[in-house]
Amino acid sequence: MSLSVEIGDLTRVEADAVVNAANSLLLGGGGVDGAIHAAAGPRLLEACRRLRKTTHPDGLAVGDAVATPAFDLPASWVIHTVGPNLHRGQDDPTLLASCFARSLDVAAELDVRSVAFPAVSAGAYGWPVSDVARIAVATARSWLAGHPDGSPREVRFVVIDERVQHAFDDVLGR
Repeated sequence: MSLSVEIGDLTRVEADAVVNAANSLLLGGGGVDGAIHAAAGPRLLEACRRLRKTTHPDGLAVGDAVATPAFDLPASWVIHTVGPNLHRGQDDPTLLASCFARSLDVAAELDVRSVAFPAVSAGAYGWPVSDVARIAVATARSWLAGHPDGSPREVRFVVIDERVQHAFDDVLGR
């Protein structure tokens, strides 16, 4: 099992699954969500529309996760998760932890070896990077410890800059 952090472009990461910091509508947006939708191509939006028409007619709940194929991305899967929005008063850290845990649950159901996460809720949703790093790493460590023989085996945090990388490095003890 491995946990790592790197600066990079989540849309170019070679991992079995990438996690999308989606909004509850699942129909694209800004930031990571917009970049993933743009790079994956129009079939991703079609797949998300199908989810809205079938299993998620009211959208995806904060803290939950669901997968679609990755289409034109180098990954095989996109795992969409909705982080809590601090600006809307969603300040419960268990909701943020649930984003990471539920995404790992979905990754395990897909039997993927590697999954790459952004810093969910650290951007436009206003959560402090240090809190996101602490919660993300603690949740991933706990999840991996509870699934010692399962998948995924590799969890990567792919972040946008050195400031975010340093926050994750601090929590990872590097």
